[in-house]
Amino acid sequence: MAFPPDLLNSHEELVLDLRPHWWFFARSTAALIGALILGGLFLGWSEPSWMHGVATIGSSAILLFCLGWFGFTYIRWSHTNFVLTTDRIITRRGFISKQGIEIPLDRVNTVFFHQTIFERLVGAGDLAIESASETGAEKLTNIRRPSVVQKEIYVQIEANENRKYDRMHAAGSNTLRPDATTPQPPGIPEQIAQLSELHQRGVLSDTEFMQKKAELLDRM
Repeated sequence: MAFPPDLLNSHEELVLDLRPHWWFFARSTAALIGALILGGLFLGWSEPSWMHGVATIGSSAILLFCLGWFGFTYIRWSHTNFVLTTDRIITRRGFISKQGIEIPLDRVNTVFFHQTIFERLVGAGDLAIESASETGAEKLTNIRRPSVVQKEIYVQIEANENRKYDRMHAAGSNTLRPDATTPQPPGIPEQIAQLSELHQRGVLSDTEFMQKKAELLDRM
């Protein structure tokens, strides 16, 4: 099942919606193949006997068990989500009893990934997320391309921090300050600098400049 879009918050966007890697099916698939081979061997046993009947029943039972195991694994796979949004990391598991964990991106401290040699060949691995939330650390297994997922998490963390800074900056700019509503007259040093500029341009004579400058200095 895909992650329901109606569970996203306002202005939140879905970045990754992943199922476990196909390596998730490795054990149940191997057992099913083994059961099929075993059943084929007994079906090819041409000599009828009571042992043949017992073996056929036994192999059929094993095959049914392996089919059930594979079907149960598929249901677990289809109801396991690893979701990365622009605000959160979400994991959801279960089809009868459900459990889920949400980690805000601003609480993520470190993201680790681990791959064995074989996992590198098939593109699978484990991901561990350390956070400042109550869950502490969350370990995820059979993640597809864990190094790419790790990089994308850090990209979204940085983008989330930038958006938060932009919102704070915009809120600060929109806050009315006393000097933002009423223009304040320039201070005395600024007025003296303006007089000096007028004097250099010849607008004020030496006498006028010295007189105005003295008046401003007396007001300090």
